[in-house]
Amino acid sequence: MAEPSEPPLLAVRNLEVVYHDVVLVLRGVSLEVPAGAVVALLGANGAGKTTLLRAVTGLLAPHRGKITKGVVELAGHPVTHADPAEVVRRGIAQVMEGRRIFAEMTVEDNLRAGAYTRRSRAEVRENHARVMELFPALADRRTSIAGYLSGGEQQMLAIGRALMASPTLLLLDEPSLGLAPKLVEQVRDIIVTINQAGTSVLLVEQNATMALSIATRGYVLELGKVVRDGPADELLDDDDIREFYLGAVADGSPAGRRSFAEVKSYRRRKRWSA
Repeated sequence: MAEPSEPPLLAVRNLEVVYHDVVLVLRGVSLEVPAGAVVALLGANGAGKTTLLRAVTGLLAPHRGKITKGVVELAGHPVTHADPAEVVRRGIAQVMEGRRIFAEMTVEDNLRAGAYTRRSRAEVRENHARVMELFPALADRRTSIAGYLSGGEQQMLAIGRALMASPTLLLLDEPSLGLAPKLVEQVRDIIVTINQAGTSVLLVEQNATMALSIATRGYVLELGKVVRDGPADELLDDDDIREFYLGAVADGSPAGRRSFAEVKSYRRRKRWSA
């Protein structure tokens, strides 16, 4: 008899999320993050990417949102309605869009704040040493006020602070946003290093090239629905993905598409009229 397969590290099943009791933002979203994987979640502004992360981490309530259907599981155990501190203790950490560091605190204090759910001093010291090794720029500026760091250094600090919680799953929300191309490459390499050290990653990005180049699988979210998913290399080679997310206009199709679905609809019409 075949042995039962291990459940994915993160499983989102048929998730629906409503804001203010009237605005349906996620419409039956399902996705999986296998243990040890990097999974990319692509989508334009307003697609529901950040809402999905809030649903996973328990941060919907401050934004007057709630899960009305579906489940979220971590390693086969439900965390659908767990509070944020419990989610962190269970092994999920998030780096929010815009970094959200504590600007008036020092780099060192920001990192210590990231370890607030850890009770083992030895574990905190080990995580701290790991972050200092991963981000030498932070080691040089441990006593600096975080608000005076460069944009790239602040992003490193936000990631380092999340790593202080010993996550098994790291959620990254637009980590390349607003960074110069060279810094985007640096962030990309950092994500790869973190993943190789054993941390799974759900990477929310509009930079499809960067995200799909390091992911094993990708999902495309639009208007609260998953409209495409598959192996990352296949998505990177998909003409529809290239046209909408990478700006590669092909086959004479006009530029300026407003949505991924519009690109797909145009291509279907063109095939049918051929």
